[in-house]
Amino acid sequence: MSFLPVTFSQLIKAKASELGFSACGISPAKRLKEDDNRLMQWLESGYHGTMAYMANHFEKRVNPAELVEGAKSVVSVLLNYYTSKKQEDPQAPVISKYALGKDYHQAVKERLFRLLSYIQTDLAPCEGRVFADSAPLLEKALASRAGLGWIGKNTLLISPKLGSFLFIGELVLDLELDYDEPFGNNLCGSCSRCMDSCPTGAIISPSLLDATKCISYLTIETKDEIPEQLAGSLSNRLIGCDICQEVCPWNSRSEQHQVPEFQPIQELLEMTVPEWQILEKPTYKRLFKGTAVERAGFDRMKNTLGFLSGSK
Repeated sequence: MSFLPVTFSQLIKAKASELGFSACGISPAKRLKEDDNRLMQWLESGYHGTMAYMANHFEKRVNPAELVEGAKSVVSVLLNYYTSKKQEDPQAPVISKYALGKDYHQAVKERLFRLLSYIQTDLAPCEGRVFADSAPLLEKALASRAGLGWIGKNTLLISPKLGSFLFIGELVLDLELDYDEPFGNNLCGSCSRCMDSCPTGAIISPSLLDATKCISYLTIETKDEIPEQLAGSLSNRLIGCDICQEVCPWNSRSEQHQVPEFQPIQELLEMTVPEWQILEKPTYKRLFKGTAVERAGFDRMKNTLGFLSGSK
């Protein structure tokens, strides 16, 4: 009986699983031709709002080979962050699941650096870079090209096995590997729950998001004031928004993550409405140090709290 040799790609995927990643796929480091026009039209329509950085480094954004000299492969990984734990006060302003624990950038990157070290030490000498929402890369498109899922009507990557509560990371390598087949199907079908449920109408057509209306953009990304016409439309969301994921049927069987860093901060879960109303900077710094909430900043959070309470 003869056995096929284990390939580098298989070993990389096995190591990724050992490091705790929920899924791993590999694609060629080539230009994302199918996403070029789509991104350009999105930018020209102004749907990126004040996120000027989205228009920068356009060629790098659509071509991962621009980020590493001689790049040949992109290793895409997914890390589940779903938690069934919720804030205990049902009237408290809502924090998105991704921000209930420690900052995901560090958690994903730390594991990716270990994966890169394994490849360089145990498999083959190579050069590579680690990315986790930290460079001009179309991460969802790359993950789909690597066979990990499709981009749903809510513009998020959806895995048929894992749903969409997922962080995405990449290794861009100058190493030739075996590549996965792109995920060719869009399994949203006729479902429009995400579009119908978005309280601000940010999903203006399937897989097309006007970020300037998205609650995540309004509460985190922009420094502008939240438009008064959206008063009462934020569904009590303070940091980010999970509504389009909560209603998605593909998330109905989401499993609890197994990442220690993503365990929700208990004090955060226990905060009551009065405690949020009197939130001061020292408490903010202590509670949110090392979390993704730091990106929004104290002033942004206080402004949003005022907007939600109707005092602003």
